Amino acid sequence: MTLVIAFIGEQGAVMAGDMREIAFQGDDSCIDELERELYSGLIASDDDLKERAAEFGVTIRVRDDKAKVSEQNGVLIGEVTETGESEIHRRRLYATRGSYAITEVIDSRLRVTQRGRASNFVVLGNDITKQIASQCIERAWEGGTVPDAMRVVMLTMQIAASVTASVSRTFMLVHTDLAANLSDAIDKDSRE
Repeated sequence: MTLVIAFIGEQGAVMAGDMREIAFQGDDSCIDELERELYSGLIASDDDLKERAAEFGVTIRVRDDKAKVSEQNGVLIGEVTETGESEIHRRRLYATRGSYAITEVIDSRLRVTQRGRASNFVVLGNDITKQIASQCIERAWEGGTVPDAMRVVMLTMQIAASVTASVSRTFMLVHTDLAANLSDAIDKDSRE
């Protein structure tokens, strides 16, 4: 699980997601400990990640080309994935001008867990990325326009990439000025 952050405003919405995907192979208890260190912020750089993985005897495969955010007919969609022992747990954020919804996908079943209105930042990620996003929003957001929010979102992505190896230095940024129907987008995804 890495980082997707969005701002939902009255005039539009913006969303960014990093592009990192890390696959782990090895002893489950060693993977769990490595992931705990990574997602809590103890592993800051790619070199540190490689070094700690070797110390744990865990093989890692890192790729920085996974698109986690997209725009479909005025709806911004971001997804983070967490792989457990026997299941893949996905959280999706749907955002459009004026509203958002968060869903969970467990065993191919999509369930809405939260809905909200405009003037909100929403963050999906691990402990360290949520903490970084909270600090960036608190320090840099003084209210304003969607472009102002876009600057806070980009700042958050850049700082997160410099502090934790769980986030890639590259990220995708999408935005919309439309007020699309979130329920239609969610219903479409639940059928797929």
